[in-house]
Amino acid sequence: MVSEFIIVGFPGLQDKESKAILFAVFLTVYLLILMGNFLLICILAADRHLHTPMYLTICSLAIIDIAFSTNTVPTMLAVFGSTTHTVSFSACFTQTYFFQALVSTESFNLLLMAYDRYVAICHPLHYPARITVRFTFQLIVVCWLGGILIPIITFSLAFTKRFCGPNRVLQCFCDYSGVLRLACGDVLSISYVVLFVGLSILLIPLFFIVLSYVKILLSVLHISSSGGRAKAVSTCSSHLLVLSVFFLTTAGVFISYRIPGTSVDMRIMGSVIHNVFPALMNPIIYCLRTKEIRDSLANTLKKSKIFPGRK
Repeated sequence: MVSEFIIVGFPGLQDKESKAILFAVFLTVYLLILMGNFLLICILAADRHLHTPMYLTICSLAIIDIAFSTNTVPTMLAVFGSTTHTVSFSACFTQTYFFQALVSTESFNLLLMAYDRYVAICHPLHYPARITVRFTFQLIVVCWLGGILIPIITFSLAFTKRFCGPNRVLQCFCDYSGVLRLACGDVLSISYVVLFVGLSILLIPLFFIVLSYVKILLSVLHISSSGGRAKAVSTCSSHLLVLSVFFLTTAGVFISYRIPGTSVDMRIMGSVIHNVFPALMNPIIYCLRTKEIRDSLANTLKKSKIFPGRK
């Protein structure tokens, strides 16, 4: 019986020089992810003007990004920084569980953000009564609970399988699909269940997100003033960019595994980018494109005399 797994990393980049470059790159990216998302959380927590439902969902997204990258990037760094990296059976499955849980939670959180924008633009008079901070917090808790509970199905299916043969995972962390392929016996039925659950977690929220933005677009087209239309588009642009980054990188991973002839290294790279790119870009998008966050950051820097204003 297998008691531990060997995380291979990139099969075509096993020399010391390549591993050293990968280690330096991903260490830098991980530190930027932590700095960017912690800075965003601190800005939102410190400024009372930002204690609103929309920014509460952004804060939840930042926490997810920190947890998501922390679940996998340290393992990547260990793989790149050593000749052979092994992970115990239980630790490997724990990582696969949290990976699925956090992807699910992020998908639900993005749906909640779309609903917030839908009510704000399509039903602005009802927004203060319907979307309160308390109600939004309750919905965020539901998103997290759903994300935590749903992967138990796929986790239990794989965890109960016997692993008696190869133990080399062709990935930079404990990837569910990579680990499941090492199980003894037929896993085709489990693969179909995993595919169904994974697509449901992504496509059902995506369907309602698209539906929300179709209705938002129709509402914006009925706004008479150009200033009102510009303001409505501005409030949604950051969220649309975040949605694009998350769902396009996720789609890239699915597609790479289904294109014949795609190299193993390219598939692994797609999965790695999906792990780090959204978490890296989200705080940059919100800090650069959201005026309230930019102004709050500028005021904080001025008060701390890091960036003094003109006298």
